[in-house]
Amino acid sequence: MIDLHFWPTPNGRKVTILLEECGLPYKIVPCNIGRGDQFTEEFLAIGPNNRMPALVDHEPMGGGEPIAIFESGAMMMYIAEKAGQFYPQEPRQRYEVVQWVMWQMANQGPKTGECGHFRRLGDNQGDQSYAVRRFTDEVNRLYGVMNNRLYDRPYLAGDEYTVADMICYPWCVGWKGQGQDIEEFKYFKRWFEELGERPAVKRAMEIGNDVREDPATIDDAERERRRGLLYNQRARPAPA
Repeated sequence: MIDLHFWPTPNGRKVTILLEECGLPYKIVPCNIGRGDQFTEEFLAIGPNNRMPALVDHEPMGGGEPIAIFESGAMMMYIAEKAGQFYPQEPRQRYEVVQWVMWQMANQGPKTGECGHFRRLGDNQGDQSYAVRRFTDEVNRLYGVMNNRLYDRPYLAGDEYTVADMICYPWCVGWKGQGQDIEEFKYFKRWFEELGERPAVKRAMEIGNDVREDPATIDDAERERRRGLLYNQRARPAPA
């Protein structure tokens, strides 16, 4: 059984898509990132970067003690290798997949996250027009990268649906809030709509909706506490 420490964000949903596609048994352990669950000692023991998701596999490959893994890309490669699905083992094919997993982790996820951050800030945080334009344009470029990749192949890594597609899909669902128009990217749009119709993807994208918080229930004091906790983080002191 896999324990998945999760909150319903694109990074969390990458992993639930793969777990649903593979049919592996897993249990959701809610990690409320707005409240700050990712800073607890219990979570840091498995996710030292204080970011979810993280997993604990109680029946790891090769047997032995449970294994803990953080970073969603590493988690997905582990799960797919364990399941023997969506992650080819022939070196040429495998590295077609790996390079897109790395692309997502280094480019699509961070840049799209920054785009969303600055577009949500509002005028009360000062003039953010440069940052909004910078990251909105960069996200547009990244949609173009996928579009150009998909014009002559059905999936990002070639002819087969793999973890490369699963890891990218959730970050595309919010394209409107990212200031994009997917009508510009017809090859991407075909891929995006096809993935969105997969039963496992539909199930995975619903997981966690029941634990979301209603923003109206969070008072001003708690909102300010969370802002101080989540924004402008600096290094956590090492144990003495």
